[in-house]
Amino acid sequence: MNDLDQVITFVFEGTREERLDKVLVQHLSDFSRARLQNLIKEGKVCLNGRVITKTGFPVQPGQQIQVTLPPPQPSRLQPEDIPLDILFENDDLIILNKPAGMVVHPSPGHLQGTLVHGILAYHPDLEGIGGERRPGIVHRLDKETSGLLLVAKNDRAHRWLQDQFRHRQVRKTYLALVDGHPPTPRGRIEAPVGRDPLHRQKMSVLPPGKGREAITEYHTLEAFRQHTLLEVHPLTGRTHQIRVHMAFLGCPIVGDTLYGHRHPSLPVSRHFLHAARLTLRLPGENEPRTFEAPLPADLERILAWLRQYQPA
Repeated sequence: MNDLDQVITFVFEGTREERLDKVLVQHLSDFSRARLQNLIKEGKVCLNGRVITKTGFPVQPGQQIQVTLPPPQPSRLQPEDIPLDILFENDDLIILNKPAGMVVHPSPGHLQGTLVHGILAYHPDLEGIGGERRPGIVHRLDKETSGLLLVAKNDRAHRWLQDQFRHRQVRKTYLALVDGHPPTPRGRIEAPVGRDPLHRQKMSVLPPGKGREAITEYHTLEAFRQHTLLEVHPLTGRTHQIRVHMAFLGCPIVGDTLYGHRHPSLPVSRHFLHAARLTLRLPGENEPRTFEAPLPADLERILAWLRQYQPA
């Protein structure tokens, strides 16, 4: 143990024997089970003064547990000074407006210039996630999708936000301009989504039992001669869900060359999809808050042109 370690000591007050990792999860709810199991394996947990390295070791009521939390390790990524449009920030999270063209997380082919690199430079003293000084990406937006994105600064916020997404307590609102007109002005799409069996870089609607449950609700905001502006609410969070469901409906998103027309029907440089609004409870708060990101100028120009030259 060094001077930077944090030590947590408590007495197990249960009424019957429990596994060590289960006791830690119950008492240290800010941390993930995987993180706590790693601490046990690394010899950072003592039971009545004895180091225990087995996650399933039995703990008896009244025994004292000591957990040593080492300081977060530096990220292996190199911080990059990238401009960030931050809309809200507190001790637990950052809410920002991601521009189109920015990749959220490093991946093969995108090892630099991502949102994560930018946050590491903006917040070098980040508390970190899972023992590493890195931001917690709670949900993702495709590279060409603009709009609201949540980033957790610590394990507590990360778990709080993940739980809300898991229980569908976060209301996500997107603006999407699509080719054509949906069969009804308002609707709900329930169609499983999974990896396309023929084109592995794509997702697709699959038969029941093959894909994962995916639900999207939409309603019409404006109708034009050959296009429709929709407000879209994904109730689940599958990869490319809105894009796949709109194409499945017969109304692909304008500019989506992967799921829609190879040649866009309007002069856009990316697909017309924007994460416009998020409603959620912040860590430690009971009442939900709503955050909004304005439609970017490139998409506003497209709508202005449609209103002038192609009204319904």
